[in-house]
Amino acid sequence: MLIFFKERLALLSVPKTGTTAYHAALASRADVAISNPPELKHAPVYRYNRWIRPMFDKVCNAEMELVAVMREPISWLGSWYRFRQRDALTGHPNSTADISFDAFLRDACRGKPPRHADVGSQARFLAPQPNGCAVRHLFRYEEPQKLQAFLETRLGYRFELPQLNVSPARDLAPSDETLALVRRKRAEEFARYDSIS
Repeated sequence: MLIFFKERLALLSVPKTGTTAYHAALASRADVAISNPPELKHAPVYRYNRWIRPMFDKVCNAEMELVAVMREPISWLGSWYRFRQRDALTGHPNSTADISFDAFLRDACRGKPPRHADVGSQARFLAPQPNGCAVRHLFRYEEPQKLQAFLETRLGYRFELPQLNVSPARDLAPSDETLALVRRKRAEEFARYDSIS
């Protein structure tokens, strides 16, 4: 998470959406850069609202505008699947090394997913809070130039975006039946992604 106090912006780090690259490019420009622990680096809206927003509200009488990135849901799940295929996870319950992509997607749709498919939900991460705390600027992962242009304009700061944390490429093509299941079970994800203008 990156917070730019003067510009009143907080860039949330939705996992598997390329925000590590923005962190690398902009951490030195930010007033607050949270890189650890992961529970704070990747704080969803509800956690930001409960712990971080009150700090700025009570101490500085300031409200940050939330900025976030969302990835197309199948691509997002595919990134998790590929990330969990790495050798370092061999034999670990989170490993997807011996699991097909279809099986991973079906497992991710269960009410209580097994550990290898327990990756959360972008829609839940981004969910607005009852007090009005919500992401004001939401960008598609697939259109990084839009977020970069927005940040460069708001920050008055030009930057290069490095490629970091890129999962190994794989041909991931779910079956039509599995794709239909994911679209039905994770409909909120697709609706939120489709709503990004």
